[in-house]
Order: sequence, then C-alpha cells, then structure tokens
Amino acid sequence: MKENIYDRIPSSSIGLIQEWISLLSLEIILTSPRATKLGDFKISKNRKHIITINNNLNPYLSLITLTHEIAHAFVWKEYGSSVAPHAKEWKTIFKRLMFNFLSDKVFPEKILKVLSSHLINPKASTTTDIILYRCLQDFDNKKTITISDIKEGEVFLLKNGKKLIKGEKLRKRFRCREHTSKKIYSVHPLAEVVRM
Repeated sequence: MKENIYDRIPSSSIGLIQEWISLLSLEIILTSPRATKLGDFKISKNRKHIITINNNLNPYLSLITLTHEIAHAFVWKEYGSSVAPHAKEWKTIFKRLMFNFLSDKVFPEKILKVLSSHLINPKASTTTDIILYRCLQDFDNKKTITISDIKEGEVFLLKNGKKLIKGEKLRKRFRCREHTSKKIYSVHPLAEVVRM
C-alpha cells in the first residue's frame, strides 16, 4: 500500500493542507530518509510541482517540513524564479501558513513555545534551529543519539562509517578528529552518532 502524507501529519491539520495541495496542484511523495534534507520542492520536466518528504519524520516535524515546502510552491506561483529560495518572500509566506497551526489542537504545548520563537525569523532548515529540532526529536518513536549527547574525547561512528573522536565545540559545530588518519572534521551538533 502506498504511503500517504495525511497519515504522517496531525489530523487537525489535514483539511487546510488538502486545500493548499489542491490549490497548487502539488504531488506529494514520501521518500526514504535522506541525510542532507527533510524535504524539497521541485518542478519536474513536464512542469509538475512535486514535494518530497522523508518518510521517517514524526507528525509534527512532517507538518512543519510539508508547510515549509508548500511555502516554496506559493513563492514559485507568485514570483517564479525571481527570488532566492529562503528570501523574505518565502519567510513571509511560511510564517503566514504556519500561523494557521499554532494551536494546542495541532502541536503539544512544549513544541508551540519553541516553534513560536522559531517563526519570528524562520531559518532555511528546521535542523538549523537546534532548539526547535531537539524539541521535535523528543516526539520521535526511535530515540537517536547525537554528537551533543556524548562527552568530549569519546569515540563514535557517523552514519557514513567514519570513526571520530569528539573534540571541543567551536562556534556551532564540534571539532572532531578521525580515529586513524587524524584528519579534522567539523560536525554539526545534531549529527546522529553511534557510541563505540
């Protein structure tokens, strides 16, 4: 049976999401998880407007990601390619769309507080807002361990199989050294890791 986006978002958000999908003639595709993105909006060669969403997101992250991508579709409809992807036009539309869902009927109170702060100046990716993303991770079925959860000096594996040693925190990322080659890597604080 084909996966359906409406099974992946809070039920109280479905009506409005359906309206936007219909209005914009969007095709929504659930995909296997991608390491570099949660979702995307694209226009196919035959001019179809397609949104892809990773199929492993919890309902709240699915809704935020889907709304993020629908905002791109509205920007495309209004401005075409004349504005940058996450410029003020996108921020304005994304905020306007998300305000429809700022309710305890859609999001738990814990998320609402953090999401409200996020929407003051939304980032290009939910994962860039570490406070919001960590809050959303609390609602995942499978708890993940990130580099932020382990101690400095601890050895860990990244998803790509690299064996690293956690180093000091720089401005936003952690300075880590590969176990064998001693090569230095800058690792995002939300990078999923496996403890050794």
